Formats: sequence, structure tokens, C-alpha cells
Amino acid sequence: MRLREALAQAQPDLAAISARLDATDPQDRLEEVWSLSGAEQARLFEVAQGFLPLSLEALVPASAPPMTGVPHEGRNSLLAFSRFAKVFYRPDDPALNGKELWGLNRGSWVVMTFVGPGYYVAYPHGAGEVLVDYLRTPPLASPGWPKILANHQRLSRFVFHQTQDVLRGVSKHVTIGRATRRGQNLDNWFILCRT
Repeated sequence: MRLREALAQAQPDLAAISARLDATDPQDRLEEVWSLSGAEQARLFEVAQGFLPLSLEALVPASAPPMTGVPHEGRNSLLAFSRFAKVFYRPDDPALNGKELWGLNRGSWVVMTFVGPGYYVAYPHGAGEVLVDYLRTPPLASPGWPKILANHQRLSRFVFHQTQDVLRGVSKHVTIGRATRRGQNLDNWFILCRT
């Protein structure tokens, strides 16, 4: 059963969804998660609560060298600029291993130029979740990446400023998230697929 069909069930079987996503070809997995509507993303976020504890290593495997980006291709529930990627990287400071990741949002040329890269720090949060925190920015960008800008600069003020995202695990490669601003839930969800 495909992801959209599974989510349409009265009681979605998240274990079956997770196993199927893990067994799916990477390109098919990506296309399947990109197919979800905003309402389907919201449903998946709710049913994923407490299902699969999410670790920082699930986002950036131990085999990835420090300061090397690991992309998670995504789709959000917004009407415009819905395709993007969150790219996570491990700090080069061994004291931060297992405590936090750094990253940015990679989007279209328009978004990157006028809004900005939306740098963040990610760390464990709550019971098996990860918080993507735009209130903090990393001290160093990965080599060759855009300059780090504070999230109140440019049009980023209207996108990332005062924002934090909650991530929940769905499968080995897939996470689902919801944005908050100043501690209040926003009607903005997104799904990510590690490539």
C-alpha cells in the first residue's frame, strides 16, 4: 500500500508504512513523500508522535565526515516554493558530537537570494524528537556554502525568524516536521527524505 493510501486509513499502520519506505527504491521513496498534500503531512505528523525515536545520527550518519552536508530533500505544505532541502552537517568540534547538528535550507535561486539560506542548529528535543532551531545559527558554514546570515535579515525575517521546527521519525530515511513560531504551532508541515 502506497503512503497516501496508508494515511487515508482510519488507523494508519505506521510500522508497515516505515518498513515499506525503507524497502523502496530511493527515487521512488522520494517521489512518494513528495506526493503528500499538506493535509496528509499534518496527518502523518500526528500519527508519528512517539513512533520512531529520532536521533541526530539518523539525520547525519556517523560515516559522514564533519562539516560535510547531508541533504534531506523536502516538500512543505505551503502553496509556493514548496520544494526545498534541509542540509544537516556535523560540527567539527568533537565536544559537540551527539549534542547538535548545524544546517541550512537549500531552495530555489529566488529563495536563496532574497530570503536567505535559513541557517539553524538542530538538537534532541522532547521524547525522541529533534528541534531545528532558527533562533541559533552555527558559527561556521560548511566549505563553499553561502555566508551565514542572522534569520532576522533580509526577507528571512518573514520565514525563519523566531521559528523552530519539530521533527519526528517515520522511517530510516524519512522524517516529518511541523513549524512553530514563538512557541505557537503553525499550520505548516513538511516531509523530508534523506538522499
